[in-house]
Amino acid sequence: MDKRDDDPAGGPGQQTPRPRPRSRGIYLLPNLFTTGGLFAGFFAIIAASQGRFDAACVAIFIAAVLDGLDGRVARLTNTQSEFGVQYDSLADLVSFGMAPALVMYYWALSSLKLDGMTAGRIGWLTAFLYAACAALRLARFNSQVAQVDKRWFIGLASPAAAGLMASFVWTCNGLHYTGVQLRHLAIVVTVVAALLMVSRIRYSSFKGAGGARGDRVPFFVIVVVLAVLIALVIDPPKMLLAAAALYALSGPVLWLRRRHGGN
Repeated sequence: MDKRDDDPAGGPGQQTPRPRPRSRGIYLLPNLFTTGGLFAGFFAIIAASQGRFDAACVAIFIAAVLDGLDGRVARLTNTQSEFGVQYDSLADLVSFGMAPALVMYYWALSSLKLDGMTAGRIGWLTAFLYAACAALRLARFNSQVAQVDKRWFIGLASPAAAGLMASFVWTCNGLHYTGVQLRHLAIVVTVVAALLMVSRIRYSSFKGAGGARGDRVPFFVIVVVLAVLIALVIDPPKMLLAAAALYALSGPVLWLRRRHGGN
């Protein structure tokens, strides 16, 4: 045997040692965040069915926070996987598709039956429309994720739509309005949120244009986030509703500006 093969100094014949494989246990970390979001969405459905609408709405926002964390944790720990992507998408369908639709249905849309049998059917079909549009939005996002500009979302993102639905119910419930009183307005909010998700309107993703990292955001976003956090301490449901409504309107407003500006 050539002694160079055993040379500890690293002779020409020495093979470079392979790096120690990463422990598979760390892949549980981002998926635990995803599971937490799925649990929050499931809890929201159960709470709404029991008439605990404030708790249901809070659970949807908790799911949104966890949804924002799982991807970042996966990138920070270098544990991205196709399994994680698909699992996150299925969890989002429950948390931001089924949960908001059923919360709105139990709170207001189910009471449309008071207006007659046909109106009652419109109520549950409106809830289904939202859930179906959320599923279509997620499927389109997954199929086009490598083709679109990361600075923009095409259509209102499902967590933002869910935030609009949940903050509307939370605010109105806190102001002691019942779903029966606002059942017709609930139809408008649900249909608008659903159609915005499947629209071709662009929404800012708050991600910077350049750099190797896709997580970079403009400086003003940090200032806005701080202002929102301060406002949330004052009155969480109203501030969340204002933020969700302004973001939902920002897409159509920018679309009209581009259209009339010729861009």
